[in-house]
Amino acid sequence: MARIDASIYDLQEKVVTINRVSKTVKGGRIFKFAALVVVGNGEGIVGFGIGKAGEVPDAIRKGIEDAKKNLIEVSLYNSTIPHEVVGKFGAGEVLLKPAGPGTGVIAGGPVRAVLEAVGVKDIRTKALRSNNPCNVVRATIQGLQSLSSLEQVATRRGKTAKEILG
Repeated sequence: MARIDASIYDLQEKVVTINRVSKTVKGGRIFKFAALVVVGNGEGIVGFGIGKAGEVPDAIRKGIEDAKKNLIEVSLYNSTIPHEVVGKFGAGEVLLKPAGPGTGVIAGGPVRAVLEAVGVKDIRTKALRSNNPCNVVRATIQGLQSLSSLEQVATRRGKTAKEILG
């Protein structure tokens, strides 16, 4: 799969979560920060990254740089997704269901951040099993990556799009 060049897109960043971790040493505790960041152009391009540093702004900057290296393209259908899908990563599992116009984004925190970044306006979701933000974001990205557009299904079956719709 070809790598997507982040410099040609106008990407918006969204910080999903910031985690403070500490290490106890002889002189006391050392605090560091890990930031989970999602970037997207609102038109089908999305990526996520994790940045770790001693200061919060540095961790966010590193997370944004990492997210721009991991961009994917998502098949969208109008303002929703083409079909229902379940994304899985580790213990994280996310159910994504298409919804009619005007429904809005019905999703929890980490899933909502990814879907708003990718540009989905109408969708129903449910985060199943784990609620770890990192695993939920990865499961959402995996589910979006596995979506197939009408044209992709038609070429796979050797038919035209009109034949599939009936």
